[in-house]
Amino acid sequence: MMSEKTPHSAAAPDGGWGWMIVAGCFLTTVCTRAVTRCVSIFFVEFQSYFSRDYSATAWIHSLLDCTTMLCAPLSSYIGNRLSSRIAIMFGGLLSAAGLLLSSLATSVEFLYLTLGVLTGVGFALSYTPAIAMVGSYFSERKALAYGIAMSGSGIGTFILAPAVQLLIELFSWRGALLILGGLVSHMCVCGALMRPLEGQSGRQKEMDLEGGKKSKPSDAKEYSFLLIPDFLLMLVSFLFLAYGCSVPFVYLVPYSLSAGVSPQQAALLMSILGVSGIVGTITFGWIADRKCLRPYRVVSYMLAVGSEGLSCLFLPLLNGFSLLVPFSLIYGCFDGAYVALIPVVTSDTVSSTHLTSALGVVYFLHAIPYLISPPIGGWLVDQTGSYTATFVLSGVALICSAVILAAVRVTIRCTRGSSCLN
Repeated sequence: MMSEKTPHSAAAPDGGWGWMIVAGCFLTTVCTRAVTRCVSIFFVEFQSYFSRDYSATAWIHSLLDCTTMLCAPLSSYIGNRLSSRIAIMFGGLLSAAGLLLSSLATSVEFLYLTLGVLTGVGFALSYTPAIAMVGSYFSERKALAYGIAMSGSGIGTFILAPAVQLLIELFSWRGALLILGGLVSHMCVCGALMRPLEGQSGRQKEMDLEGGKKSKPSDAKEYSFLLIPDFLLMLVSFLFLAYGCSVPFVYLVPYSLSAGVSPQQAALLMSILGVSGIVGTITFGWIADRKCLRPYRVVSYMLAVGSEGLSCLFLPLLNGFSLLVPFSLIYGCFDGAYVALIPVVTSDTVSSTHLTSALGVVYFLHAIPYLISPPIGGWLVDQTGSYTATFVLSGVALICSAVILAAVRVTIRCTRGSSCLN
């Protein structure tokens, strides 16, 4: 399964213990991304309990998402220097502590620090290293492996959304946050599964022994992918993507409630988003692994993001549960597709050698759009008394992301004939 001829490198086994790595990444995604999505279910409770408006409570979700992405390079550094196992387990402890302290909150500002910042740092330390570990274990079946691993976001949302609503009704929002803290502490178990490949551990030990000046050139070569033009142009597209993709998850439940949908049905819409995301994640992952379609992975990504944006443009026209269900199905499917394809497209661009650090940069750039998009959306709701501008702006940003990447791809093909973005 693993090469013993060269101690400095190990071939991706495409199976074996790799499926345990996929399982660990799957559960980590449940505990990070699914829990983050379900934070919006608490918004109405926070607004009522603390007597605050939409934009004030939206900062909680913004800080959580922003911190998770802003600290991605830190998690990459810890994963590279120490181990992914240590990073994920430490992240599980921090995020559990953040949710536990959030259950004791006395103000929205308190939640900014505990649920937003502290929990976000914990999620960051766990999320990026777990994703990168999947890339080191798979090559031929990389897209499928990522499809399964990243489907944790959809499956977790499907299960947690109604569960969180029920927990709030039974134990109040404080009890629900306390129970979620116990859930995310299981990331410590996920981290224990992250056994590095033999070649990776051998190379890291040698780097640690060299130390000092000898390690500095290797650090520079870790980050040489930042000079790849294709990667830099992708990052511009990711900025628009990050702004648009989080808004529907933040405001779908409040919008549904304002349209007369019951709290249980609103939570069910989040569940439908989750389960359709599973279909999109695994389906697009399987399709992207077909030999005849591998050169067109980026095209699949662009179609998913563009379709996601178009569905957002129609959301303000949907005013009932029966109309919001198709939206949840369509949006969730394409959202799951792009979530699975981001690490695949990134790996194809920079190679699996630099994947951990590259993903750190990718998710780091998500931070600012994640920070400002929900408060801007909340401000628009407060100013206009409607969700129309919020969802339209989200849809336009997603479409711009796809258009920018398409334009870049066409330009590159015209100027030099081929590109690693193919």
